[in-house]
Amino acid sequence: MTGIRDKVGKSQSRLPHVSRRSMLIGATAAGGLAIAWTLWPRDYQPNLAAAKGEHVFNAFLKIGDDGHIAMIVPQCEMGQGVTTLLPQIMADELGADWRTIAVETAPINPLYTNTLLVDEDSATFMPRSFVPDFVSDVRSWARREWAVRHAVMLTANSSSVRMFEAPCRAAAAQVRALLMMAAARHWDANWEDCDTQDGFVILGRKKLRFGDVAAAAALLAPPAEPVYRASSGDPLYGKELTRLDLPAKIDGSANYAGDIRLPDMVFAAIRQGPLGATRLKSIDRKAGMKSPGLLHIVEHDRWFATVARNWWAANEALDRFAPVFETTGPPISSDGIDKALKAALKADGYRMRRNGDVASAMEGRRRISAHYAVAPALHAPIETRTATAAPDGNRLRIWVATQAPAQCRDAIARATGLSAAGVTLFPMMAGGSFDACLDHSVAVQAAIIALQVKRPVQLAWSRAEEIMRDIPRAPARAQMTATLNAAGGIDALVARIAVPPTSHEVRSRLFDNTPADVAQREAAGSPDAVAVEGLAAPYSIPHLAVDHCPGDIGLPTGRWRGNADSYTAFFTECFIDELATRAGSDALSYRMSMLGQSPLLARCLLTVTSLGGWEGGVSGTAQGLACHSMRGSHIALMATARPGENGLQVEQLVAVVDAGRLVNPAIARQQIEGGLIFGLAAAVGATADYRGGIATARKLGQLGLPRLAQSPQILIEFIESDRDPGGLGEIGVPVVAPAIANAMAAATGRRIRRLPLSAEPV
Repeated sequence: MTGIRDKVGKSQSRLPHVSRRSMLIGATAAGGLAIAWTLWPRDYQPNLAAAKGEHVFNAFLKIGDDGHIAMIVPQCEMGQGVTTLLPQIMADELGADWRTIAVETAPINPLYTNTLLVDEDSATFMPRSFVPDFVSDVRSWARREWAVRHAVMLTANSSSVRMFEAPCRAAAAQVRALLMMAAARHWDANWEDCDTQDGFVILGRKKLRFGDVAAAAALLAPPAEPVYRASSGDPLYGKELTRLDLPAKIDGSANYAGDIRLPDMVFAAIRQGPLGATRLKSIDRKAGMKSPGLLHIVEHDRWFATVARNWWAANEALDRFAPVFETTGPPISSDGIDKALKAALKADGYRMRRNGDVASAMEGRRRISAHYAVAPALHAPIETRTATAAPDGNRLRIWVATQAPAQCRDAIARATGLSAAGVTLFPMMAGGSFDACLDHSVAVQAAIIALQVKRPVQLAWSRAEEIMRDIPRAPARAQMTATLNAAGGIDALVARIAVPPTSHEVRSRLFDNTPADVAQREAAGSPDAVAVEGLAAPYSIPHLAVDHCPGDIGLPTGRWRGNADSYTAFFTECFIDELATRAGSDALSYRMSMLGQSPLLARCLLTVTSLGGWEGGVSGTAQGLACHSMRGSHIALMATARPGENGLQVEQLVAVVDAGRLVNPAIARQQIEGGLIFGLAAAVGATADYRGGIATARKLGQLGLPRLAQSPQILIEFIESDRDPGGLGEIGVPVVAPAIANAMAAATGRRIRRLPLSAEPV
């Protein structure tokens, strides 16, 4: 029988780099620990630049004498609409005119730390061994303090609105009070009798523009506590306002890292070796140096770059140099990955979650088992990895899209020998990311090249480079085993998941700047709760066990839209459908019987079956269900899919979502639609085989992504709610593949237990 080990300290040994002073934490008890941390400087001030006639009020707001309001957004805009959502929250609280709103990206500052992520996903992003387990409150506090002092401004886990709604409201309320104070002094009135509306401070029939009182207001001291605006008759919160980034994206004036142009700038292309322990072995120097337009070459242990007057010439020169790499150990291959996961599934695992007593519940009972598998999932954003770097003596400026700006800056500093203060980072919008921008390789490479050639350089990865060297979401295998009660319901469930411990790899790369192959080898074999999260989460099952069987696949892995939920929901929702069929039950009623502790998800499920015209999922209906909860949101999806002339054809996706209050319903809809299409891509493609340590695909067209003609009709309905906002960026992804797989089973009578679904003949 396969052994089970409880969680051990090994999973807690992968720590971000910490200074000597922070090591005091591990050597002090709770009282001494608090004193040690108190000695650190803690007074953080805004470090915003103000233009002429512009006044800084706090870390989130500036107001100009001309009336414009600059709102500071501390999260990476990668299509999720955060540069509209956070300003919309602030503008509503401030009583501003939406037409006067401008947006700036926040500089690196501890004031913008994403402490919500620290609490939710500390296994990935935060150290866990600073303090003893028995002082859990201090332990949580210490993680947050560490994050603040290292300016961990992460954009991840659908956390932007959930984290920053309250700070943004408080900042706007503070500025509103100051504006009213300044206006009240002008009128010789009580400021608390004033109000704000449409960019004016008002008192009866008196009005003053924000710009007219901004200078005076910026000199005043705000109230000790925020004084929030009374509910407005025409609130901006909840309106479908036009996205602030949309006009520039439509007319092409929006700046990405690849749009930066600097005096004397040149362009670089790069060739990297296979994933794994790889080094540059040789180049054809004689042939390469004859390349037209070539200016410089840069050789690195792990890559080779060419520099020219334009990117095309630089990329063409790479072919002439024909760099050769050598890799230590067996090259990564799809067959090797699959064998490693199968072996991990048979080996001992770590029990990461337990309810009841599964061993006793299953003893002497008939067990029902099913095996599932998912392939690695590529990010494949439209924008390939790009960075622009400009040296200036012992300083460097760099423009790059990043979901962790402070850690990106630190990685550049460490790789170049510059001080962190000597690196000025300009965070850019990302042309898609899906967590790919947590990898800072391109920024480090651009910095090294620029310092060597001593002039501004723009480095862009080719599409082939982007696909071949992408660090994908981990592949996984699952063995699901259940026993049923007399009524056919699930009495006991054991889920064994073979998957690499991705969170340890990510943390090592992100905070220690560890090379991907080294991080992968060091993490191998470690238990990782994040790698199995989301499995059977909403269901009430009396006896439940979730085991992580760490797979050493050799392939570095990373975060991806939906992360572990993107495969654990596939395992759960497909297996539940199979058990419902075995029990002779309708898939809807079977799920509903286990959702007594999840009323919000149950409501979504009932609503979607009503909206979509659920026919019971019987053979021939071609309908399938799936539901899931994550990041404070809930979704139910009904898919209609069947075999078509060109393979699997998804005809319709009907989704019902409860995501709490919606700041902007239009953006919420865009996020769910985007998540569903992203989930569809992962269901039918978004992967490649691995051979010789690299992905075999070279172009987007080789990834099996759905085309416009293959995209289904999509219907989305939101449940009205006054709950705090839930996450929207990821919730649409996990349910798509299982809903389609369940629909195909209803249509054909055959089960597909592997992703992408096209991997098995229909």
